Amino acid sequence: MPEESDRAIVVKKQANETEMAELKKIAMAVRSLWSEGPWRSGMPVGPPVTGTQSPGKAEDGLDRLRTAAKRDRRLRFDNLMHHLNADLLRRAYFALNRQAARGVDGLSWEDYGRDLEIRLKDLHARLHSGRYHPQPVRRVWIPKADGKQRPLGVAGVEDKVVQQALVWVLESIHEVDFKGFSYGFRPGRSQHNALDALYVAITQRKVSWILDTDISAFFDSVDHGWLMKFVSHRIADRRILRLIEQTLKAGVMEDGKWQATRAGTPQGGVLSPLLANIYLHHSLDLWVEAWRKRRARGEVYIIRYADDAVLGFQYREDALRLQRELTERLQRFALQLHPEKTRLLEFGRFAETNRAQRGEGKPETFAFLGFTHICGRRRSDGSFTVHRRTLGKRQRGFIADMKAWVMTHRHLPVAAQGNYLKQALQGFANYFGVPGNFGALSAVRGQICKVWFRALRRRSQKAVSLTWLKMQRIIRQWIPSLRIVHPYPNQRLCV
Repeated sequence: MPEESDRAIVVKKQANETEMAELKKIAMAVRSLWSEGPWRSGMPVGPPVTGTQSPGKAEDGLDRLRTAAKRDRRLRFDNLMHHLNADLLRRAYFALNRQAARGVDGLSWEDYGRDLEIRLKDLHARLHSGRYHPQPVRRVWIPKADGKQRPLGVAGVEDKVVQQALVWVLESIHEVDFKGFSYGFRPGRSQHNALDALYVAITQRKVSWILDTDISAFFDSVDHGWLMKFVSHRIADRRILRLIEQTLKAGVMEDGKWQATRAGTPQGGVLSPLLANIYLHHSLDLWVEAWRKRRARGEVYIIRYADDAVLGFQYREDALRLQRELTERLQRFALQLHPEKTRLLEFGRFAETNRAQRGEGKPETFAFLGFTHICGRRRSDGSFTVHRRTLGKRQRGFIADMKAWVMTHRHLPVAAQGNYLKQALQGFANYFGVPGNFGALSAVRGQICKVWFRALRRRSQKAVSLTWLKMQRIIRQWIPSLRIVHPYPNQRLCV
């Protein structure tokens, strides 16, 4: 009898364990359905987290946003403010440029970091209580290559921290919507990705015409009303929308006077590139993609980097029609194509032959992302290719900057000067070191060596003591031989 009683207890215990396991499965299924429902709008799964989240949890929260946004392209997120926690703000601070100019607050990156935890705790409290108000940006004018000046907006350190955190939250949602031909200011994409895409389109696709577009004063022309509508396609959290609107309308400080900002985004701001991509995604990218599917007779390609876009066409009629309709499209959103810088040109495999038959000269060239694109031939087999040369004004500007630096700092030790010039030339080669551009790299290196030689000879009255033979030994020690850094796109894919 005792043995039978023990067996009954064991059987009852096993039944209870089985029942508890089933209940746990049901609870997990209900929790999964609840977390995936559209009513959640990106809210985190599980109970609310109390206290400060760890960086790992902050990353998980953004990953969940990205997954939900990718799963449902029509989902609007109405509960995002909790992602702006103290850990994300701290990460945003350390992600900022430490050498950036100071804003109207007068604080540098180091100044703000002296009482970092106290400042971040106060900033977090003001953000979530609605007491945070961004400061105006300080306007700075920098010269352009054409002699004009470009306005830049320098925000305070605290505002940069908030904007960087906002970028990460918004990026998690909007990145899944952006088109593949958009390359500007996106994670994992660079200017060279855009240059490679353009090279492949011209050399391997049916491209005979190029529409080189330029939007006049884009960052100053962005309409705030349209921008907020575009952002709200995905964002329904009123507190996040309010933060963005406050940033746009914070105003500008110039010569001690405050000016209201009724349009545009501060060029050079942390949040501005993402807002620009959102604006152009809705006003340009979606429209061009739909146009080439429904209206184009031949093949159409587009490569866009921020507000610079190049379109390739198989037929001239398609290019003319799109240019006309694109002008009307952009005007609807307060944008305008530059009448002088926007132009249509014959470019591609058959451009040279077709122009020769008509008695015209060589195919025209166009500039994109610092390179002049030229119709050319390969030395190996004479087949068509696109030669990319450093834009003349970029090359002359770099040499002029190096000359000004050397003449100003020629009192420094030779080692200090050589180390600076080495880094500057290596940075130049890291960007402009594309196949076919070795001549420009060699020319720049030669010019810098001559400038440095003349500067060192002017350091004293005994200039004759520094001969060119001695200078060559200094050059070999400090100035590297520049080389091609970036391979052809097909070689990149094979690596």
